[in-house]
Amino acid sequence: MDSPLGRPAVLADVAREAGVSVPTVSRVLSGNVPVSAAKRELVLAAIERLNYRPNPAARALKLGQRSMIGVITFNTVRYGYSRTLQGIQEAARLSGYLVLIAVVESADQADIDAAVDLLLGQSVAGLVVIEFDPVGVAISRSLSPSVPVVAAAAAGRSRSPYPHAYLDDRVAAREATEYLLGLGHETVHYLAIPQTDTRTGRALGWRQAILDAGAPLHEPVVAAYDPASGYEVGSVLAQDETVTAVLCGNDELAIGLMRALSEAGRRVPEDVSVVGFDDQPVASMWMPALTTVHQDFVGLGRRVFGLLDSLLATGASRHTSSAKPQLVVRESAAPPGRRR
Repeated sequence: MDSPLGRPAVLADVAREAGVSVPTVSRVLSGNVPVSAAKRELVLAAIERLNYRPNPAARALKLGQRSMIGVITFNTVRYGYSRTLQGIQEAARLSGYLVLIAVVESADQADIDAAVDLLLGQSVAGLVVIEFDPVGVAISRSLSPSVPVVAAAAAGRSRSPYPHAYLDDRVAAREATEYLLGLGHETVHYLAIPQTDTRTGRALGWRQAILDAGAPLHEPVVAAYDPASGYEVGSVLAQDETVTAVLCGNDELAIGLMRALSEAGRRVPEDVSVVGFDDQPVASMWMPALTTVHQDFVGLGRRVFGLLDSLLATGASRHTSSAKPQLVVRESAAPPGRRR
């Protein structure tokens, strides 16, 4: 019999029909976690009405045959995301796991449910959430699956419900700002990427350094992630002759900003010092070579898988694993007013 939906029903459909969560449906199907008799009956009735049929991978979950982990992320192609995924895949492969990746289109709950449904329907042993953006944080806040979960983050989260590995970009941003102030700049402007939380990350580290130094504080100029956005938004900074130092939320924004500065007749670093974030391969090849903060995203991926591997093996894991990014000094920053 076909599903009344006109297409094969999925876990999220069953959950909506039964009035329960997707994880509850998964628990009923797996039999590994107790579910109340009332909820079990609701789920079984919904399965029958929708003619839902678990796929072979889901049936393997009931037998405990789990050799895959799932990764939920908003992006797979940007530098930090792709390198973190590389680290997860390398570490998982060494431990005998395959990696399945689900991309969430937005913070909308239906999109999140669809990604979770996809992964739980494939008999994953555990999940990794990449929390580099507001969507990733929304996934973590709404997730309550029946499998172990860990998170990869750009900053520590004291209220995170899951073990998480992170790169301490708050400390790194503070040190990068202090470096520019130490060169003699009166203050440092911040060209920002979208923030996951106003209390953590690069923006907070930059702000702390400015306040600690008693320097003039200008609100961040917010951009997206790409060079075109850095160019467009950076054009505003380029026209302001009082701007002599800018910390950028990533290297791509820094490159876009330097193009805008050049078109405005302002030289880097003679007129304006620019510091990036991430240390992408192009950073050292740019002219002038970009001073930036190196972040070991591959190492982050390996560390977050290590947290999950420990959780799977023992049922317990360290709640956090942190590493501090390192400032790489090249050619794009100098004392103010320097001349060739």
